[in-house]
Amino acid sequence: MEGHLPGTAGYRRVVVALFAAGVATFALLYSTQAILPELAAQFGVSTAESTLSVSLTTLGLGVALLVAGPLSDVVGRTRLIHLSLTASAVVAAACALAPGWPALVVLRTLQGITLAGLPAVATAYLREELHPSTHARVAGLYVGGTALGGMAGRLLTGAVAQAGGWRWALAAAAVFGLLCALTVRVLLPASRRFTAAPASTRALLRGSLRAVSDRGLLALYGIGGCSMGALVAVFNTLGFRLSGAPFHLGVGAAGLMFLVYPIGSVSSAVFGRLADGYGRRTVTPLGCLLAVVGALVTLSSSLPVVVIGLALLTAGFFAVHGVASGWVPARAHAGGVSTGQAASLYLFTYYLGSSVFGSLAGRAWTDAGWPGVVALAVLLLIGTGALTLLLRRTPAHAPAGSKQ
Repeated sequence: MEGHLPGTAGYRRVVVALFAAGVATFALLYSTQAILPELAAQFGVSTAESTLSVSLTTLGLGVALLVAGPLSDVVGRTRLIHLSLTASAVVAAACALAPGWPALVVLRTLQGITLAGLPAVATAYLREELHPSTHARVAGLYVGGTALGGMAGRLLTGAVAQAGGWRWALAAAAVFGLLCALTVRVLLPASRRFTAAPASTRALLRGSLRAVSDRGLLALYGIGGCSMGALVAVFNTLGFRLSGAPFHLGVGAAGLMFLVYPIGSVSSAVFGRLADGYGRRTVTPLGCLLAVVGALVTLSSSLPVVVIGLALLTAGFFAVHGVASGWVPARAHAGGVSTGQAASLYLFTYYLGSSVFGSLAGRAWTDAGWPGVVALAVLLLIGTGALTLLLRRTPAHAPAGSKQ
């Protein structure tokens, strides 16, 4: 059984369901980012403390990924996806009812943990259930869903909070997440090609060792961390730049810069198709080059040109991430490595890069202004490009004819 082919009902159901799952996951993950000023005012906490509602969520997600991936090898992909989305919607509703700041922070950390089930197994599920000729393009579509979800979470809660306050904003995010979870429950086909792994500590440790012993996988983990670090470095400090000369934008207007995210959805899908046709090794460096050009363009003092630069950076990042995230389970499977564990390690370094380099961007802004931030992003993207070139010289595990 080769998996669902394009044009079949099963293929369409998988694509729509995983797209909805990606939207829900990242809408909930970033649901508080747009309302940080209101949370700070409501609970009487500092700006730095208010960001804990985002950073602790991503931290919880990153750590839980290390467990969720191996767990999915035992309990199954679809079961964990459904459990993750349902639990996340319930926790999101609880966040809207949080009696105080400590409770909200704890609940947001818990939300990161519950959200881990979907990103940990999505690409592994796609590799198992779809025809091999479609893997790269559908991974790109899934990543496109995450891009739209990240934007939707920020825009939805920001708009609702302005009208009704932060509780209604988080309640709206919870309803949105629940609707997506129901969509996935109805549409996502049950696994047909999943084979459970033995539930033993020895097998887990052996699988983990193999997942960190492959040179190609290590390079892919580094690509995830460096590329995500570059994107977050820019967007974490963008508001500070746009609020000053020569732009003098308010918080709301600066937040509209996230509207470039749908470009990431398009680029991840387009580069996924290109990877299916020309090979991942060929198209990934092009995504890096596009992102570098975008970062450099943002040095302009013209707002329209800055927006163009952000769009190019976003397109390049999602092109790289879309291809790399689908490449990880493909290489892992071909090399006899647990796809769930490999995907979890990729996403762990992805969020680690976001946390570490996102924080370093603040120091770069303080010490050297926007040129310092751009220099940090470009260095990370050059590192990403170097890793993609390393992959070009790394032997593929896939059978002859595969376009890795």
